[in-house]
Amino acid sequence: MFTGIVQTMGSVAALTPTGAGVRLEIDTEGWVPDRGYRPALGDSIAVSGVCLTLAAIEGGVFGFDVISETLAKTSLGRLERGSRVNLEPAVLPTQPMGGHFVQGHVDGVGAVTAIDADPADWRLTIRPPASMMAWMVAKGSVCIDGVSLTLADRDAETITIALIPTTLEVTTLGSLKVGDTVNLEGDVLVKAIGHTLRAMSASEEPVDMDLLKRAGFGD
Repeated sequence: MFTGIVQTMGSVAALTPTGAGVRLEIDTEGWVPDRGYRPALGDSIAVSGVCLTLAAIEGGVFGFDVISETLAKTSLGRLERGSRVNLEPAVLPTQPMGGHFVQGHVDGVGAVTAIDADPADWRLTIRPPASMMAWMVAKGSVCIDGVSLTLADRDAETITIALIPTTLEVTTLGSLKVGDTVNLEGDVLVKAIGHTLRAMSASEEPVDMDLLKRAGFGD
């Protein structure tokens, strides 16, 4: 379990094909974890929003085994040597819950469709897969490349996020360009509500914003 509060950025040092996928090596660039965390083999680390198991530690380089399924269904399959990634270790009981509940289980890959880089109101617009739009609730939470964010707005096909300068500086979101892809994870609480409502709906009514509003959620 994660919070979506990125602790540091790293860069891809190597991508080595294996029988099941790739060995991904990430240079953590001198990262000194805070709040008493000490990386150990077997730990869960969110790499740009994808929960991976720490398989090797060599100095400041972390190694992860990424299977073909993960490469195909997340943006990790598009990484190259030198690519930047967001890193967050699993949340500890002693840590404040600064973001929201993030599982590291990517629901889909979205595409950046617009960037408004106004310093006073920096906005990022993303087109998620259509199957995720029911979970995109205005003023609700979404995880984008491992970063916990609040939806500023949405329409039928896209979501818009307002980003503060600190987020742009300490995560990879500040280097995104139109056409780039990002890992998306919907709020697990919204997904659980949707699953429950779907199970309770005798008419098999689709779970959409109208149904959520009638159930008392959203605006």
